[in-house]
Amino acid sequence: RPQLARLLATEDLVVEHKHVPTACFNVDTRVLTLPMWEKASNAVYDMLVGHEVGHALYTPNEDWSKKFTIPQQFVNVTEDARIEKMMKRRYAGLNKSFFAGYKELHEDDFFQIKDDDISTYNLADRVNLWFKIGGFTQIPIERGEETEILNMVADSETFDDAIEAAVKLYEYCKRKDLEQTKIDSFDDLQTTPGSGSDSSPQGEQYPSENDDLETSGESAQASSDGQSEDKSDM
Repeated sequence: RPQLARLLATEDLVVEHKHVPTACFNVDTRVLTLPMWEKASNAVYDMLVGHEVGHALYTPNEDWSKKFTIPQQFVNVTEDARIEKMMKRRYAGLNKSFFAGYKELHEDDFFQIKDDDISTYNLADRVNLWFKIGGFTQIPIERGEETEILNMVADSETFDDAIEAAVKLYEYCKRKDLEQTKIDSFDDLQTTPGSGSDSSPQGEQYPSENDDLETSGESAQASSDGQSEDKSDM
């Protein structure tokens, strides 16, 4: 895994394996930490490496919190979606790793949603799940503002785009009085001094292994409309 991470990142990253609950990348120290999960397959670890290297390549080392007063979790949701899109675009073979890794996590109920009504989750959690396991289970997204925010996340190309989408997402959740996120993640991105979050969030809604990587934003629009027809009690 260390060699794969360095090859993908095109830099000599420090890669550590530790008994920690989540994967982590520190954009300042350039240390990538992978958890030592007993049941995780190679596919899951390849997905984790691909994700964290995405931060190494595309998440800038800047303190955005000086400009925006939003919780780290919301930035993690939108930035994770952006960097996974960029990684799949840059390394087409990673699409299979992301697909297989998230499929395994979903089958193991890693996010502990099996007995829950997902329509009761706030939008940040639903967007988070959409980009992680949306290809394997139905994530209800309402037409209108919720779909617009989802598409902002899917269409983000720059870090500034991801921040703008995070602001919109946070403002929406705050208006709905559902600011607290529920879904934990395997990823703990450290982008600001002393930062680290319990919620992450990632990629586009994961397509099939052979889907066209460049059309993912458009497919997110179509899929969200289709899903919202089945779930109207948002």
